[in-house]
Amino acid sequence: MEQEVIIKKALNNNVIIAEHEIYGEVILIGKGIGFNRTKGDLVSFNKADKTFLLKDEKEKEQYVNLLSQIDKDFVEFMNEIMLYIEESMGQSLNEHIHVALTDHLTFAVKRANQQLQFANPFLYEIETLYPKEFQIAREVVAKVEKKFAVQFPAGEISFVALHIHSAVTNKSVTDINQHHKLIKTLINVVEENLHTQLDHDRVNYNRFIQHLHRAIERAHYGEKLGDEQTLKEMLKMTYPVCYNLSWKLIKVMQKELNRPVDESEALYLTIHLQRLTNKL
Repeated sequence: MEQEVIIKKALNNNVIIAEHEIYGEVILIGKGIGFNRTKGDLVSFNKADKTFLLKDEKEKEQYVNLLSQIDKDFVEFMNEIMLYIEESMGQSLNEHIHVALTDHLTFAVKRANQQLQFANPFLYEIETLYPKEFQIAREVVAKVEKKFAVQFPAGEISFVALHIHSAVTNKSVTDINQHHKLIKTLINVVEENLHTQLDHDRVNYNRFIQHLHRAIERAHYGEKLGDEQTLKEMLKMTYPVCYNLSWKLIKVMQKELNRPVDESEALYLTIHLQRLTNKL
């Protein structure tokens, strides 16, 4: 059955405010959805191109405020970008990305034109943890650079990848960044204790980053790995430096997360640390 909404106001050719029978007042975003439309017109969701719906009150208010600050052509361009991201990821996006990524790229273009750029301290971690999001972000950044004749630093890809990951996992960018900050802290602890700088291009480094990511997730959800007493004693005797370092990492995680970390994590951290020391 065809679903229709009643237009309350057409903000521009690509954005309308409408009345939805379930969600109440909503914002619909789609190429040409507001063209030649007036109050009271009926609009179908079954458009030739993708139509995005904003129903959250906070997101609607922020998006309307944002529209007043950006060019209508940029809005249409961002609609194409959102469609590209959703199709590339193969899943729907949380509606907050329409505000967050539009806002971010608007100011990113302005910064590029003013030659003001920010570095992303989590560049390597984001590329390692979210390879699919990172690749799509790389393509999005290339589209923006071509469209607006600007050039971004490499870190911009990571910023966009974060927004994409946030939209497909329903996690806030702030929470994700806190996660990366902890991983960065743990890496610093390892480098300080081993008196070296880890090589980001090593396979074992990428595996270690991924394990830290999963360990933090397990601690967050209270998941356990299971007791391996025999393995524990063997690793403790064979690799005492890495075993003790693994416990330092666990204590940092417990402090930063303010929750217990399964003791069995020390075993797997020891193995990863030993692999890293063999490759230094």
